[in-house]
Amino acid sequence: MRSEVVPPSVPGVVTADDIVATARSIVAQQEPSGAIPWFAPLDGVPGHVDAWNHVEAAMALTVAGLREHARLAYEWLRGVQRPDGSWPAKWVLGEVTEPGGESNHAAYLAVGVWHELLVTGDEDFARHMWPAVRAAVEFALGLQTRRGEIRWMRDPDGRAADHALLTGCSSIYQSLRCAVALAEHLGEPQPDWELAADQLGHVVAEHPEAFADKSRWSMDWYYPVLGGPVRGDAAARRLAEGWDTFVVPGLGCRCVSDQPWVTAAESCELVMALDAAGDRDRALELFATVQHLRHEDGSYWTGWQFENRRHFPGDRSTYTAAAVILAADVLADASPGARLFKEIAGRPLGPSAAADPVACGCALVGV
Repeated sequence: MRSEVVPPSVPGVVTADDIVATARSIVAQQEPSGAIPWFAPLDGVPGHVDAWNHVEAAMALTVAGLREHARLAYEWLRGVQRPDGSWPAKWVLGEVTEPGGESNHAAYLAVGVWHELLVTGDEDFARHMWPAVRAAVEFALGLQTRRGEIRWMRDPDGRAADHALLTGCSSIYQSLRCAVALAEHLGEPQPDWELAADQLGHVVAEHPEAFADKSRWSMDWYYPVLGGPVRGDAAARRLAEGWDTFVVPGLGCRCVSDQPWVTAAESCELVMALDAAGDRDRALELFATVQHLRHEDGSYWTGWQFENRRHFPGDRSTYTAAAVILAADVLADASPGARLFKEIAGRPLGPSAAADPVACGCALVGV
């Protein structure tokens, strides 16, 4: 295993001690089981747990050196995985409140386990988690259409959703690349997963008609860059086209285009997308800007409603703290997992050629 992790710092913005304090704000809200809710009960209202944000928080804990709490989180998730490889969409205080299984939630475990292996070098952990990763990826791929997009969920009665989400599929693309790398590392290569990733990445980059229209959400703007299918000139164009719609100078990135609400998590994900696209100066500037949402205890307010001038919705969420920590790691290039949004197993993320151009219709173009 690797030596002890050194938490990242971004000079003039956050110190390593600041990052540890932010990670401890996540631990303070972690349930005894290991589950990490969006927030601890606030004014009598408990926060829910979902697998995607839970994994993101675990990754942040590892980056900050709080490995024991990260491992507790992964072990809890492994223990509550369902036989089909999925997890419920939501739990509240240990009770399932939304039983449907979401494809991007399931697939994201691969990112977490690959990240943990990169940062800690713990082969035994990776092998321990491999059956859960394999089952989760197979669940997600069971929702892939012939064209290549992956429908967003499966209902408890087994019915697949009738549409796919651009943000979710962009995340799944990165997840599949991590899953392929993990499989190869463990000596269990999965070539079908790589073909599925190729087709998915192509559809994300070239077939907007494959996805439900969620364009008011900033995530649908930057996630194709963050997840990896869109890079180079196409990434620069995409980020430029949405910049004035979603970025509020001096405050950060909006959650949705039609509301006066900036959020720290979306801002920090945009930081990582900018860095992955080679726009480091704006990434650093945006990361510094969003520090106005930092609380004195190291946690971060989820958002700021800038017309009413109040924190909205009023919580200091674990997923927000996690996004800050991961963005700091990316900017500092501190941990072995810091390049996860740029390359996987030495292979740069980027556009994919269609594995089946007939299925998406591209083979017919020009015929």
